[in-house]
Amino acid sequence: MADKVVYIGTGRRKDAVARVRLMPGTGTFSIGGKTLEQYFGRKTLQALVQQPFNVTGTLARFDVIAKIEGGGISGHAGALRHGIARALLEADDGFRAELKKAGLLTRDPRMKERRKYGLKKARKRPQFSKR
Repeated sequence: MADKVVYIGTGRRKDAVARVRLMPGTGTFSIGGKTLEQYFGRKTLQALVQQPFNVTGTLARFDVIAKIEGGGISGHAGALRHGIARALLEADDGFRAELKKAGLLTRDPRMKERRKYGLKKARKRPQFSKR
């Protein structure tokens, strides 16, 4: 019995981490046991996740199995997109130029700013009262 080929990629965005496995298939998504439509209700997030496939023209060539931890729904979509792009790169190094030009291989470094003492949030100050 021949083992199936699996391409692995790890994507990160904000506090979210996505572990992605790509297998040759028909283009089905399984994210934590749910389909793409069930996991991401918004069409914009679904389009964001499918972006690496659209750029490389491989939408129906791979099945995606992913596990995402941490962060919120927007971070999950960004992390999954990053992970898929990295896994596609492992599948075929010829995709590097297209993915890099689209900016899909770059890890988005923007993080939530930490809360400072004396303040309510990172920059929000308590209300000032003169008297």
